Amino acid sequence: MSIGARLEMSTRLYIGNLNFAMTDAALHEIIGRLTSVVPEHIEHAEIIRDPETGRSRGFGFVDLASPEDAQRAINELDGTEVMGRTLRVQLAKPRTRSRRMF
Repeated sequence: MSIGARLEMSTRLYIGNLNFAMTDAALHEIIGRLTSVVPEHIEHAEIIRDPETGRSRGFGFVDLASPEDAQRAINELDGTEVMGRTLRVQLAKPRTRSRRMF
């Protein structure tokens, strides 16, 4: 599959460099307020948390309704300052199985 084809199919965004006080609801609201993506097209927003402490890990994922919405959100949010942090927004990479070594 070509990169162009993969980009056309992807609607999941990685949002990095989030303020540690950010909540799932706030992330959802920011996408709807700071972009031209219609709020109804934001399917899911989730902050990733440490499983042991429950603290934010400073990044999250947002699922949007269409590849066009995803690209629009990237263009409009990447590099934007939110809660004192400059956001890094890009298409999420497919999850791969990793083996943790302790």
